[in-house]
Amino acid sequence: MGIKFIKISVVYFVIGVLIGMYMSMAEKFTFTPVHVHINLLGWMSMALAGLIYVAFPAAAGTTMAKVHFWLHNIGLPIMMIALAFLVSGAENATPAVAVGSTLVVLGVIIFAINIIKNVKG
Repeated sequence: MGIKFIKISVVYFVIGVLIGMYMSMAEKFTFTPVHVHINLLGWMSMALAGLIYVAFPAAAGTTMAKVHFWLHNIGLPIMMIALAFLVSGAENATPAVAVGSTLVVLGVIIFAINIIKNVKG
């Protein structure tokens, strides 16, 4: 699971950097919240989770690690696409932002439980 998290984090990193480049070139910063969330929740959080899973294989081998991966990777794209619509003026995107963010939060909670339960000194 650690390697899967690291690999997908790099995809989010590229997306985040491309959004940042677009905003800089266009001098339109509407998508700053999307850029920031993709870089933080996609690139940084998933890369760190991946490194933790590599360092602690007992946690990586659990069903919780798989559930964390899928909740995070289903929720984040939903949340980011909906957030892009929301900051562009589509107020009806709010429920989708809520659904996506709820999935990510659930994934993070499962990650925390997994780490507390399965990472031993």
